[in-house]
Amino acid sequence: MNIGEIQNVNGRLTGSIATRTIDLPRIGLRKVESMSDRAPLYEILTLNVARRWVQIGALWEAASKKTGEAFLAGSVDDPGLPEPLPVALFPTEDGGYTIAWRRETLRAEFNGGFGASQRSYDERGQSGFGESTAGADGSLMGRNDLNDEVPY
Repeated sequence: MNIGEIQNVNGRLTGSIATRTIDLPRIGLRKVESMSDRAPLYEILTLNVARRWVQIGALWEAASKKTGEAFLAGSVDDPGLPEPLPVALFPTEDGGYTIAWRRETLRAEFNGGFGASQRSYDERGQSGFGESTAGADGSLMGRNDLNDEVPY
Protein backbone atom coordinates (compact mmCIF):
# COMPACT_ATOMS: atom_id res chain seq x y z
CA MET A 1 0.00 0.00 0.00
CA ASN A 2 1.50 3.35 -1.04
CA ILE A 3 1.42 5.90 1.77
CA GLY A 4 3.55 8.72 0.39
CA GLU A 5 6.07 10.02 -2.04
CA ILE A 6 9.42 11.78 -2.19
CA GLN A 7 10.37 14.17 -5.00
CA ASN A 8 13.84 15.25 -5.99
CA VAL A 9 13.59 19.05 -6.25
CA ASN A 10 16.89 20.84 -6.91
CA GLY A 11 18.83 17.98 -5.30
CA ARG A 12 16.67 17.90 -2.13
CA LEU A 13 14.56 14.84 -1.40
CA THR A 14 11.29 16.01 0.18
CA GLY A 15 7.75 14.69 0.32
CA SER A 16 5.01 13.44 2.63
CA ILE A 17 3.53 10.39 4.34
CA ALA A 18 -0.18 10.02 5.11
CA THR A 19 -2.19 7.11 6.53
CA ARG A 20 -5.49 6.92 8.36
CA THR A 21 -3.76 7.86 11.64
CA ILE A 22 -0.48 9.50 10.58
CA ASP A 23 -0.08 12.76 8.66
CA LEU A 24 3.46 13.93 7.97
CA PRO A 25 2.93 16.65 5.35
CA ARG A 26 6.63 17.51 5.10
CA ILE A 27 9.41 14.96 5.34
CA GLY A 28 12.92 14.95 3.96
CA LEU A 29 15.72 12.48 3.37
CA ARG A 30 19.22 13.45 4.49
CA LYS A 31 22.17 11.43 3.14
CA VAL A 32 24.24 9.83 5.92
CA GLU A 33 27.99 10.34 5.58
CA SER A 34 29.65 7.36 7.27
CA MET A 35 32.49 4.94 6.66
CA SER A 36 30.58 2.13 8.40
CA ASP A 37 28.95 -0.47 6.15
CA ARG A 38 26.20 -0.84 8.79
CA ALA A 39 25.22 2.84 8.70
CA PRO A 40 21.91 3.82 7.08
CA LEU A 41 21.95 5.41 3.65
CA TYR A 42 19.46 8.15 4.66
CA GLU A 43 17.92 9.66 7.77
CA ILE A 44 14.19 10.46 7.59
CA LEU A 45 13.42 13.94 8.93
CA THR A 46 10.19 15.84 9.57
CA LEU A 47 9.18 19.23 10.92
CA ASN A 48 8.03 19.14 14.54
CA VAL A 49 5.42 21.46 16.07
CA ALA A 50 8.13 24.11 16.68
CA ARG A 51 8.98 23.95 12.93
CA ARG A 52 12.39 22.32 13.55
CA TRP A 53 13.66 19.34 11.55
CA VAL A 54 13.88 16.20 13.71
CA GLN A 55 14.93 12.67 12.82
CA ILE A 56 12.10 10.11 12.84
CA GLY A 57 13.71 7.20 11.04
CA ALA A 58 16.44 5.77 8.89
CA LEU A 59 16.72 3.88 5.59
CA TRP A 60 19.11 1.19 4.45
CA GLU A 61 19.70 -0.08 0.93
CA ALA A 62 17.98 -3.40 0.24
CA ALA A 63 17.28 -5.65 -2.74
CA SER A 64 14.34 -7.83 -3.69
CA LYS A 65 15.17 -11.52 -3.26
CA LYS A 66 13.02 -12.38 -6.29
CA THR A 67 13.98 -9.68 -8.81
CA GLY A 68 17.16 -8.13 -7.43
CA GLU A 69 15.50 -4.69 -7.67
CA ALA A 70 17.16 -2.15 -5.34
CA PHE A 71 15.04 -0.17 -2.88
CA LEU A 72 15.32 1.52 0.52
CA ALA A 73 13.96 -0.13 3.68
CA GLY A 74 13.58 1.22 7.20
CA SER A 75 11.03 2.60 9.61
CA VAL A 76 9.45 5.78 10.90
CA ASP A 77 9.27 6.03 14.69
CA ASP A 78 8.32 8.62 17.26
CA PRO A 79 7.30 8.47 20.95
CA GLY A 80 3.81 9.55 19.82
CA LEU A 81 3.37 6.41 17.69
CA PRO A 82 2.19 3.14 19.26
CA GLU A 83 4.87 1.23 17.28
CA PRO A 84 7.37 1.88 14.48
CA LEU A 85 5.95 2.19 10.96
CA PRO A 86 7.98 -0.06 8.61
CA VAL A 87 8.42 1.47 5.15
CA ALA A 88 10.00 0.66 1.80
CA LEU A 89 10.91 3.33 -0.76
CA PHE A 90 10.98 2.43 -4.43
CA PRO A 91 12.75 4.67 -6.96
CA THR A 92 10.69 6.60 -9.51
CA GLU A 93 11.77 7.74 -12.98
CA ASP A 94 12.11 11.38 -11.86
CA GLY A 95 14.72 10.62 -9.15
CA GLY A 96 12.25 10.45 -6.27
CA TYR A 97 10.63 7.57 -4.41
CA THR A 98 7.24 6.03 -3.81
CA ILE A 99 6.77 5.19 -0.12
CA ALA A 100 5.05 1.91 0.68
CA TRP A 101 4.02 0.54 4.03
CA ARG A 102 5.64 -2.85 4.75
CA ARG A 103 3.77 -5.48 6.75
CA GLU A 104 6.21 -7.43 8.87
CA THR A 105 5.74 -11.19 8.50
CA LEU A 106 6.09 -13.78 11.24
CA ARG A 107 9.02 -16.15 11.02
CA ALA A 108 7.67 -19.69 11.14
CA GLU A 109 10.97 -21.22 12.23
CA PHE A 110 11.06 -19.10 15.41
CA ASN A 111 7.37 -19.40 16.39
CA GLY A 112 6.84 -15.68 15.95
CA GLY A 113 9.20 -12.77 15.71
CA PHE A 114 9.55 -10.78 12.52
CA GLY A 115 11.27 -11.43 9.25
CA ALA A 116 10.80 -13.58 6.17
CA SER A 117 7.92 -15.99 6.56
CA GLN A 118 7.82 -19.56 5.36
CA ARG A 119 4.00 -19.45 5.21
CA SER A 120 1.51 -17.13 3.58
CA TYR A 121 -1.08 -15.23 5.61
CA ASP A 122 -3.79 -17.57 4.28
CA GLU A 123 -2.03 -20.60 5.81
CA ARG A 124 -1.95 -19.14 9.33
CA GLY A 125 -5.61 -19.71 10.14
CA GLN A 126 -7.81 -17.65 12.41
CA SER A 127 -6.46 -16.00 15.54
CA GLY A 128 -8.28 -13.64 17.83
CA PHE A 129 -11.48 -13.10 15.83
CA GLY A 130 -12.82 -16.66 15.67
CA GLU A 131 -14.74 -18.20 12.81
CA SER A 132 -16.91 -16.34 10.31
CA THR A 133 -20.59 -15.87 11.13
CA ALA A 134 -21.52 -15.56 7.44
CA GLY A 135 -23.00 -18.51 5.59
CA ALA A 136 -22.29 -19.33 1.94
CA ASP A 137 -25.32 -17.23 0.92
CA GLY A 138 -24.26 -14.31 3.16
CA SER A 139 -26.86 -15.03 5.86
CA LEU A 140 -26.04 -14.83 9.58
CA MET A 141 -25.16 -18.24 11.05
CA GLY A 142 -24.60 -19.49 14.59
CA ARG A 143 -25.97 -16.43 16.42
CA ASN A 144 -29.75 -16.71 16.65
CA ASP A 145 -29.99 -15.35 20.19
CA LEU A 146 -30.74 -11.78 19.18
CA ASN A 147 -33.84 -10.41 20.93
CA ASP A 148 -35.31 -7.51 19.01
CA GLU A 149 -37.90 -6.84 21.71
CA VAL A 150 -35.44 -5.71 24.38
CA PRO A 151 -35.90 -1.91 24.88
CA TYR A 152 -32.81 0.31 24.67
